[in-house]
Amino acid sequence: MRGSVPTPGTNTAFYGGNTSCTEILAGQQRFIFDGGTGLRVLGETLDQDSNAIEGHLFFTHTQWDRIQGFPFFLPAFEPDNHFHIYGGMAANGASIKQCLTTQMLKPGFALPLQAMKAKLTFHDITPGDAIQIDNIQIEPIGLNGENNALGYRLSYLDKSVVYATDTEDDHIDENLVFFAHQADLLIYDGMYVDMSEQTNRSPSLKPWQAAIQLAKTAQVKRLAMVHYGPRQTDAILNTLAHELKHSEPSVSLAYEGMSIELL
Repeated sequence: MRGSVPTPGTNTAFYGGNTSCTEILAGQQRFIFDGGTGLRVLGETLDQDSNAIEGHLFFTHTQWDRIQGFPFFLPAFEPDNHFHIYGGMAANGASIKQCLTTQMLKPGFALPLQAMKAKLTFHDITPGDAIQIDNIQIEPIGLNGENNALGYRLSYLDKSVVYATDTEDDHIDENLVFFAHQADLLIYDGMYVDMSEQTNRSPSLKPWQAAIQLAKTAQVKRLAMVHYGPRQTDAILNTLAHELKHSEPSVSLAYEGMSIELL
């Protein structure tokens, strides 16, 4: 949920200090979006299962806060498990496999990627690719040209979830409006405010206001905002959540461990 850097401590305990990681279960399949430090926590939960684990891990981009949990993902070290790993090309031209491999090279990390004994199948993807897994479809969209970030729409039966973070909030992305049209749930980067923006940003450009406007334009049924800045404490976020509770009942601020069931 957190952007840039993990923020443990009592001031962030409720909304969470781990960087981005979201799990979606659809049918018999497990999907994980982004591998921030929240992936370590998810991995410890999954590692308690004695059965072999198969999953699909989709990265939006490879800035550090989206990949730093991957070296600590315990199920990737178990030989019976199998993970499909998807990602686009980084701004420097590196593939998702190259980015994850480089992160684990010494002196940055003690173990190389090859120490992960699970079967890891890497998939290079680009915006517009349609990925079919059983009766579930995953569609990627380009979001941010600066870091080549991707967003994803997961469609299963008559339900759809859109995961879109690291967006550009200075304007409404018409492509994303079309992409997210009538989604049951939009998980959106509507919260991030860094140190300079907290003092200098114009009130008319608040990211959560842009998020709500986009969700309404796209006729999204429910909006969950994520990606909090390091200095956005529980107190700050609770104030906003209270304001939104009455004016925007279909909007929520996601917190660590939050579970949403689409019926």
